Order: sequence, then structure tokens, then C-alpha cells
Amino acid sequence: MPKPPDRIDRRILQALVADGRLTNNELAERVGLSASPCWQRVRRLERDGFIQGYTAVLDQSLLGATETVIIEVTLERHDDEILEVFGRAMAEMPEVLEVYLTTGEYDYFVKVAVNGTAGYEAFLRTKLYKVPGIRHSRSSFALRCLKRTHSIVPDEE
Repeated sequence: MPKPPDRIDRRILQALVADGRLTNNELAERVGLSASPCWQRVRRLERDGFIQGYTAVLDQSLLGATETVIIEVTLERHDDEILEVFGRAMAEMPEVLEVYLTTGEYDYFVKVAVNGTAGYEAFLRTKLYKVPGIRHSRSSFALRCLKRTHSIVPDEE
């Protein structure tokens, strides 16, 4: 089991969450280390799984997916086969940004990016409603994103 990140590790993680394109020298300067120890810490954080990868954040509206829709999905049953089929189907749909198994009234929270209401209707008809085992879904269109982040670095306890 990896050791918990210390104060400097947390500063490294916070800096990388804010800007994953920092060079090692820039990162080292921001967190108050020299380049070599900073590089070693980043490699350890990657190896231990604290850093799972790096990605570009795209403007989906400029790419033609102008709407974000939140879909709450209820399944007919909760056996392993239905859960597996649903999970595999969600992973294969490029419009699907995030999927969460949840507690409460609905089984899943699904976030999709589509091109307007026509794009959403096409997504429902040709993809989502073709997935076996869905009993009910409810959708909400996002009007505006007030905050978007992909990770947090919790305070030390």
C-alpha cells in the first residue's frame, strides 16, 4: 500500500491539477524543490497510482457537441449480466462523458455531450434505448457549467 502524500506531494498534485503541462522545472519551482527530487516525487506519485494519467480538456461546443445532458437511468434488474451489458454499452458510446453507479431513486447518472436537441434525440433512439435492461430514464439539459474540474487534492487530515 502506498504511503499517503505529504505536504510537498500535495502541492505537486495541486499544481498538476491546475496545469498538467507544466515542465518539471516549472513544477519544481512552484513547489519549492530542485528538479531532480521533484521528478522523483512525480514518478513515485504516478507509480503509486495517485496520478492516473494526463489529458487535454477540450471545448466540446467548438467540436460540435453543444449540449451537455444529465441522464438518470433505472435498470429493470440488478443482476450481474444486466450491469455488465449496461457498463460495456456506456463505455462504447463516444457521447458518454461520465457514468456513475448511484444510490437513491436511479441506478446510474450518465453525462453525455450531444449536438443540440436533435443530436440528443438521435442518441436516445439509436444508442441509449437500444441498450437492453433499461426500465426508465430522465434527462436534464445543462444550461451553463459553473465549475468543472477533474480531480481534487483533499486537505491533509
